[in-house]
Amino acid sequence: MQNKGDVMTMLREAGILFAITLAAGLALGFVYELTKDTIAQQEALAQSEACKAVFADAAEFNEIDYTLSEALNAENKENGVEIGIIYEACDSTGAVLGYVVEAVSGEGYGGDIGLYLGITSDGTLNGVSILEISETVGLGMQAEEVLVPQFSGKTVSQFTYTKTGSTRDNEIDAISGATITTEAFVNAVNGGLMAAAELSGGGAANE
Repeated sequence: MQNKGDVMTMLREAGILFAITLAAGLALGFVYELTKDTIAQQEALAQSEACKAVFADAAEFNEIDYTLSEALNAENKENGVEIGIIYEACDSTGAVLGYVVEAVSGEGYGGDIGLYLGITSDGTLNGVSILEISETVGLGMQAEEVLVPQFSGKTVSQFTYTKTGSTRDNEIDAISGATITTEAFVNAVNGGLMAAAELSGGGAANE
């Protein structure tokens, strides 16, 4: 049985631990309050720059609420793709020029592949920007150099990849030795294209 001295010691130590924890929590809360506006501004700037990288003609980008069809959601899910934030890309008068769509494939060789796609109202893919990728160095990590440039400026409904050399606008040359990365990348792009087309009322795209 513990004596009174032991109990008092335990209570004192518990009190000290509580005081330290409380002080640390208050300090963290204070720092968060001081920095949250700056962090939010930096995040907003980074998002704006990422949007501008794939839709240079737009003057502003407005995040929108959206509901995609069950059929499209089911198709994207089957392909391992999730659609995230979508922005309207607008000119200086507020007219909508198209969309910036966040599309993430969960089926990359090394994990998620996150993209921003700039897509005009007529279905033209202005460009692709990689937000997240962790593929194999020397193989899948060549996506920036090998895959990204192949999509820019094309107006197609869906892309496919080939290992024998592309001959059509909707064909993308696969990264040699990185078929899984290529397929995940192409699926993410296709998911974003379908989302933009649906939001545009069907979109116009030719293969």
